[in-house]
Amino acid sequence: MRYQGRITTWKDDKGFGFITPNGGGEQVFVHINSFSSRQRRPEANVLVTYELTVDGKGRSQAKTVAFVGERPTPPKAQGRSNLPPLFAACFLVFLVGAVAAGRLPATVLALYAVASIIAFFAYAFDKSAALRNRWRTQESTLHLFALFGGWPGALAAQRLLRHKSAKASFQATFWITVVLNCGALGWFLSPSGAKTLNALVGAL
Repeated sequence: MRYQGRITTWKDDKGFGFITPNGGGEQVFVHINSFSSRQRRPEANVLVTYELTVDGKGRSQAKTVAFVGERPTPPKAQGRSNLPPLFAACFLVFLVGAVAAGRLPATVLALYAVASIIAFFAYAFDKSAALRNRWRTQESTLHLFALFGGWPGALAAQRLLRHKSAKASFQATFWITVVLNCGALGWFLSPSGAKTLNALVGAL
């Protein structure tokens, strides 16, 4: 059975909100992953239809949510593509190979490892803060961690923790940082870039 209601509360940065059923009654929790359409972001005061279910704590929760006038379809699972982790795995293999071949100093591999660990825990902290409605880590900070070599760890956190993986604007910026980071690494493999890299490593 499908119900109709209005989104009365929506926290876009956290990806969830509440629906008030038509005719009143207890508010129903709704998560961004429950929406059929990924082309439109939910917002307050918008009418939706939904199916009703109960979560593990016995709370009412909406699923297969559709905006009024749209055909409801089961939402596609997010983060199921194997391309991002495959790309990260190939990158790490390439990085290890470049260090083994003497094309890159071992310091670079260590920096990627440390940055990835920091990025992973930054995502974990941010998700924990979101669930507890506490101070959040700024998205710009998360992107900086990715830009400076922590993107493999950030990608792992997005998939394992299911955090920041559904927000299109965040994902677009995240992949820009990945491209920029990989581009910088490619330049460091060039003759002129290698001289600059060696000078930077020598100064550490």
